[in-house]
Amino acid sequence: MAGHQAPHSLAHRTRPYQGLPPSLYRLLTALFLCALLQAASAAQRIIATPRVANNHAGIFLVFPFENAGASSHLDWLGEGLEELTILRLSAAGEEVYSHQGRINELDRYGLPPGAKLSRATMLRIAEDLDVDFVIFGNFISDGTTLTVESRILRVSPPTLLPVARESGPLDSLMDLQTRLAWRTLSSSEHAYPWSLSEFAKKQRPLRLDAFEHYVRGLLAADDDLRLRELREAAKLEPDWPEPDFWLGEVYFSRRDCNAAMTWYARIPKTHDRYAEAVFATGVCHLLLSQPDRAQEVFTSLREALRESGSGDAHIASAVSGGDLPEILNNLALAKARLGDASGAQTDLQRAADLDPDEDDYPFNLGLLALQANDPGNAAGYFREASEREPDNAEDRALLIFSLDKAARKQEADQERISATEAFGPNGLPAIHMDAKADTLTHMARVKTELDATELRQEIKMAEIASVNPSGPIVNSAEAHIQQARQEMSAGHLDAAEREFHAALALNGASSAAHRGLADIARRQGKLDEAVAQLQAALQARDSPVTLVTLARVYLEQKKPDLARAELQHALKLAPNYAEAKELLDHLQGPKSADTRPNGGAQ
Repeated sequence: MAGHQAPHSLAHRTRPYQGLPPSLYRLLTALFLCALLQAASAAQRIIATPRVANNHAGIFLVFPFENAGASSHLDWLGEGLEELTILRLSAAGEEVYSHQGRINELDRYGLPPGAKLSRATMLRIAEDLDVDFVIFGNFISDGTTLTVESRILRVSPPTLLPVARESGPLDSLMDLQTRLAWRTLSSSEHAYPWSLSEFAKKQRPLRLDAFEHYVRGLLAADDDLRLRELREAAKLEPDWPEPDFWLGEVYFSRRDCNAAMTWYARIPKTHDRYAEAVFATGVCHLLLSQPDRAQEVFTSLREALRESGSGDAHIASAVSGGDLPEILNNLALAKARLGDASGAQTDLQRAADLDPDEDDYPFNLGLLALQANDPGNAAGYFREASEREPDNAEDRALLIFSLDKAARKQEADQERISATEAFGPNGLPAIHMDAKADTLTHMARVKTELDATELRQEIKMAEIASVNPSGPIVNSAEAHIQQARQEMSAGHLDAAEREFHAALALNGASSAAHRGLADIARRQGKLDEAVAQLQAALQARDSPVTLVTLARVYLEQKKPDLARAELQHALKLAPNYAEAKELLDHLQGPKSADTRPNGGAQ
């Protein structure tokens, strides 16, 4: 594969090229930092204002461009053109899913990052992500010149827009792609507000050879090659933070925290990856047994998120309740290690409320209760964790352990029988707890990634509201759905419910609105209502994501047969969908013919 080869340089001479790092989290990061960088944040909002005024609020998903030629040494350009397109659109203030975001979604479907997808598959993935436009294309080169074609697939209603095409010398790739991105955007909006020259001025100068090393680094199959390519990119473009961030990520994945923090420290406060770099730095302090420094980092992130909108009532409303559960979880672990059990419990409970599907938060609450010698409450938390993630053997083992400690022998025996049926006779891990040991240190679950995508649209809608305080720009179903998500992020479920119903009044077939109402009902414990809304969403559009969610609700209702049927349907639509496979495997019955109740926690 070309991504594994030494770089084939396209830049025969050094000159500035235009580019900008991806900005999937641009608005979120600006809010994190505006207490420190008011001027920069204000500038970003001013740049975004013309796009708001023209109501071009679509979200883009970019796929790799296909190499239509015979030269495999340019295969890296497939992802390179994807990344360049993301850079160009982001610099113009558009909302774009990142390269990594696309990879994560393909992974959920069980597809490799470079899989060639049909337009129907692209459309299905885009629908599940609630994006508005898909960009895809191809390129061909004779070794001297390069021709690139780009197309937009509008998601609703499905519409394939005309081809945008650009040709030029191979070493003019960066300028060529700027022109192509502008033409691509112009094709999606007849009254696109910026000329080509205005669009080009928004791009950051970037050397082509540095970009090539950067892309090859992202595509490299092993860490050593990845580090070598990224270091070369950082050397050629020392003021470009993107290679620095990914170098930090590679070292962080190795748990070489000292090296990772060195690279993370190079990310400027104005960069859109800054919040993620700071979060990873906090995780490193936890891993290095430095809870005091971890608490300082996570507290700063949380307060920056809460206070950044203090000068704007709309933004403040959106983010004041918009705690990120990953930050709360890690902050709680730092507090617990410092002896603040009460503060830790408050933060963990908030995280558990914010993310009703994640079992790590009630699991950590259970550990807190065990450490406080309260096995009865611990059992309740571990039971909740087991219900959220039925195929997690550690959750179940600690539930049994806690019930034993609480002298609830009958319940413990029943759970052993149930666990044996689910995991087999020796399927549960042995639990050994030394009374003198710090349970939280060796068993607690640290969140190692900051998933800020949930807040991205809510933050953007808050900024839109600040520019248009009288209400939505247009009375469309999409505008109401975006407003509803903002309200949900702030914890305003009643207001969110009203907005989702307003969206359905305008478009009764909106699967996104039905899914939103199902989420609200599920959070409120109204499982029958959640089922009805998910079924309505499926009537509007078959989706493996919605089917798996419905299956999870059926499991919460103790209806495994119905759950199994939905999972089988999901796998017919997406045969490699990992989450559906895992849940279905869990429902297939005993993992061994020997079902004697002799497994369990020790």
